Amino acid sequence: MSGVYARRIGVVVASAALAATSGLLTAPTAQAAMPTPVAASTARTYLSQLTVSAEGSSTGYSRDLFPHWITQSGACDTREVVLKRDGTNVTQNSSCTSVSGSWYSEYDGAGWTAASDLDIDHMVPLAEAWRSGASSWTTAQRQSFANDLTRPQLIAVTDNVNQSKGDQDPAEWLPSRTAYRCTYARAWVHVKHYYNLTVDSAEKSALQSVLNGC
Repeated sequence: MSGVYARRIGVVVASAALAATSGLLTAPTAQAAMPTPVAASTARTYLSQLTVSAEGSSTGYSRDLFPHWITQSGACDTREVVLKRDGTNVTQNSSCTSVSGSWYSEYDGAGWTAASDLDIDHMVPLAEAWRSGASSWTTAQRQSFANDLTRPQLIAVTDNVNQSKGDQDPAEWLPSRTAYRCTYARAWVHVKHYYNLTVDSAEKSALQSVLNGC
């Protein structure tokens, strides 16, 4: 573990401990959020409609094949739009950079006041999408996927948590905050169904397990 990573984990733990004693771990009710995923019942139906297939190869994959973050409006790129959307009292400068505000990370329950502590997670990771069918897409299609603000595909979360997720699917990784796992599974299926991506058998079983408890 690198010194920087260890330090950041320490910050997360300390922040969580402080929040736990002050009641700050409760998700802010007025906070904006990613688009609401389909209901659990619909997600179960969608999941049954997805093609089950062994995960494809990562050969040829590069994040550069999924251009992001693209300009959305004026000086604002996709990352800044999501930071503004997912935060509370976010102030942006003339370059659309978030200079103040507060954020609640749904994956781990941590609170942050610096945008640099947040990553924008692709709900269905780019590499996972590549192995599930996106390898055959055009660059324009992959760009749309990587910057999708309409589906529940992008969310601001603690950077170390996003990095620990990497490109793993729900059979391999789920948010540590169990209260969010139902939303996470609903969003994952929503995105995969919309983009007609495949699921492998272990992934489907993990999603069924979560959705059956919703």
